[in-house]
Amino acid sequence: MLSAILTVLLQATAGAAIGQVGAALGAALAAIGAGMGIGKIGAAAMEAIARQPEASGDIRSNLIVSAALIEGVAFFAVIVCALVLFV
Repeated sequence: MLSAILTVLLQATAGAAIGQVGAALGAALAAIGAGMGIGKIGAAAMEAIARQPEASGDIRSNLIVSAALIEGVAFFAVIVCALVLFV
């Protein structure tokens, strides 16, 4: 399976510079990682609110701060990859 994916990637890079393909993959991985991280944080927050409904305000505020930090890092990674693509 992995060899098939690598073969497709090598064929895709035949006409493009390897740095551009790497930047595109980096941006994709940053977006996917951020989505997974925010999803896990949301799931854990919902579980915590279900266990302790009286602490929902504190849990929700921590959820928002954590999600914003993850989103900021992911946005920074995507911008860096875009700079590699276009500069």
